[in-house]
Amino acid sequence: MKLSDLHISEKLASRQIVVTPPVSEDCMGSFSIDLHLGNHFRVFKHREYPFVDLGSPSQVFAMSDEVMESVIIGDNEAFYLHPGELALGITVERVTLPNDIAGWLDGRSSLARLGLMVHITAHTIDPGWDGHITLEFVNVGRLPLALRPKMRICAISFEPLSGPTSKPYCEKKGAKYGHQDSPLSSQIERD
Repeated sequence: MKLSDLHISEKLASRQIVVTPPVSEDCMGSFSIDLHLGNHFRVFKHREYPFVDLGSPSQVFAMSDEVMESVIIGDNEAFYLHPGELALGITVERVTLPNDIAGWLDGRSSLARLGLMVHITAHTIDPGWDGHITLEFVNVGRLPLALRPKMRICAISFEPLSGPTSKPYCEKKGAKYGHQDSPLSSQIERD
């Protein structure tokens, strides 16, 4: 059962859920909070690396930072996502969840109707998470899409667990993405 706006407000006020910068009233939905796009992206160097061999992660993913490059744009600039392209982005907001609440990330319907997928599969934010959220953008439309920093890009909703987890994300062994401040490329080699 997802938390309503009233319960989200209570969790924010008691700092059980922390969103930084603080949530403005116009970003509060009936059961979610709108999040905004940051200005840091990661894209594949597709001209230098013709393929990614998923059957040999030790070779390709060991150099995952070499396979992708960072792109940082100014607040008044646009990041252009071309049809069929994948890019990683990051939220402006840092989200911290307690050990008994999971988050669910959803793209905005209005953006999906223009061909923008905000997450491919990673829409669960684990209990015990702390950090900015990496977004997995794909343009499935026919026209390039201009993404601008600080635009409303997605929404996060919250679901209480039956009790606290014994494995909060940022404390568990093998947590690869906690405390992130920029979009991180795949860390599959750490599995």
